[in-house]
Amino acid sequence: MESFKPEHYERRHSTCEGWDIGVTSYKLRDVYYCKIDNVDPGATVARASAPTREAAEAEALRKAQSRLALTRR
Repeated sequence: MESFKPEHYERRHSTCEGWDIGVTSYKLRDVYYCKIDNVDPGATVARASAPTREAAEAEALRKAQSRLALTRR
């Protein structure tokens, strides 16, 4: 049985539409994955996957921006 081990793991904090977010990205095999969560409760806002880290993060941020813009404070 083949095991999967994440590579190039990165976690950082940022701001999107006035919300504090955490951006997590990593690589499994040949695909990069990105998850964006709102820091306070830690709920996932958006996910994306792509061949490069930049593309995965850009797609996840696009989704997060559209979803957080609709969320009332």
